[in-house]
Amino acid sequence: MGSSNGENRPAVGDEQPFRIFVGYDVREDLAYQVCRHSILKRSSIPVEIIPIKQADLRKNGVYWRERGQTESTEFSFSRFLTPYLANFKGWAMFVDCDFLYLADIKELRDLIDNKFAVMCVHHDYTPKETTKMDGAVQTVYPRKNWSSMVLYNCGHPKNKVLTPEIVNTQTGAFLHRFQWLEDNEIGSVPFVWNFLEGHNKSVEGDLTTLPKAIHYTRGGPWFEAWKNCEFADLWLKEMEEYNKEAEKKSEE
Repeated sequence: MGSSNGENRPAVGDEQPFRIFVGYDVREDLAYQVCRHSILKRSSIPVEIIPIKQADLRKNGVYWRERGQTESTEFSFSRFLTPYLANFKGWAMFVDCDFLYLADIKELRDLIDNKFAVMCVHHDYTPKETTKMDGAVQTVYPRKNWSSMVLYNCGHPKNKVLTPEIVNTQTGAFLHRFQWLEDNEIGSVPFVWNFLEGHNKSVEGDLTTLPKAIHYTRGGPWFEAWKNCEFADLWLKEMEEYNKEAEKKSEE
């Protein structure tokens, strides 16, 4: 399953942190904090978590695209800057902030195979809802949700096309459908790593269907309208833990 030549495995003791870029939206700061907490708490490897904040990218002249009507979050397009932000080196991951991790990120990193330019869950579905989260229109397109969690082979020659110029000017179809790649350059990851709340199902007795990362794609418990969604209890429990730890730190 992993890389056959081991090129992506740093020497033990000299392990570089695995870089995880998380889509950040000012309206969903809590979702970001809880997502980050859920990764760090369970990770057995060093990780570096970097929020992709649109305001910072604009200030640095890296992002200047005008927000379109179908963009439901601040990171709809800035997510594709991940290889650029990782200096086109090594592997890095992008993930939306509306995820809750229930397993060790090392398990996901160990699925990495250098022959691919990107790896992600190959969802095949059409959302039932016509709107999402806070009333944004739910768009339907091929490869929907593939880009919500992606392992990027940042040094892959094909990914060098993802410059700020391209990310700021290319169409949503080009970017979200990975049109800069051939189909055989897009590796597959088990669906449990991008388990769509309200769509994917766990089968009793089948451990391969147990979610390792829940994606509250319709809206999560941090939105009033979605506080009773499936797996809301798991997210709320994680939030309580995060709040307690944040409180403790502020008192130190």
